[in-house]
Amino acid sequence: MQNIGKYFSLSEKQAGQFARLEPLYNLWNKQINVISRKDISNLYLHHVLHSLSIAKLLSFLPNAVVIDAGTGGGFPGIPLAVLFPETRFILADSIRKKIQVVEEITGALGLSNCETRNIRLEDLKDIADFVVCRAVTEIPVLYKWTRKNIRPGGNHSLKNGLLALKGGDLTKELGALSGIAQVFDLRRYFSEPFFETKRLVYIPR
Repeated sequence: MQNIGKYFSLSEKQAGQFARLEPLYNLWNKQINVISRKDISNLYLHHVLHSLSIAKLLSFLPNAVVIDAGTGGGFPGIPLAVLFPETRFILADSIRKKIQVVEEITGALGLSNCETRNIRLEDLKDIADFVVCRAVTEIPVLYKWTRKNIRPGGNHSLKNGLLALKGGDLTKELGALSGIAQVFDLRRYFSEPFFETKRLVYIPR
């Protein structure tokens, strides 16, 4: 939890919401495994702070719409929804059990800026300013599935597009998209060794 306050200025309400994540995920992860049991003790570093790294590159505007594609247990969508309470987040996943956990946690936190979709990404109809994701599938496939959901243009510091959290060398994975993709090393923003090999990929619409 202390890692978040180290890198982000939080209101009392936000700090309280982040503090509640650990007991909530411990409770629900025993029933529906959305985080590796071996990794649940690293919730704040490996999952929450990793999700919030997107905010080091871009601050979402009030009334913007962000789709979390393949949200799983709610990452990166839930931490970002806490940090940007005036931005609307749509958390989508094809697995109903995972969406159930997301709905329970967002409800417990009082996150009125979150909606859920139990749907395959290929079938998702919502339109957003940005799509965010974390290790869902290879980026060209993800971009193919979600490009239709991103409205052109935009009012942010970056044009509307895809923001994908990945790891390792992405040269081969990006392929034909390497000409338009921008890759940011997260070690630029965080000192913890966990972030040494983590990347954030931005692809404009």
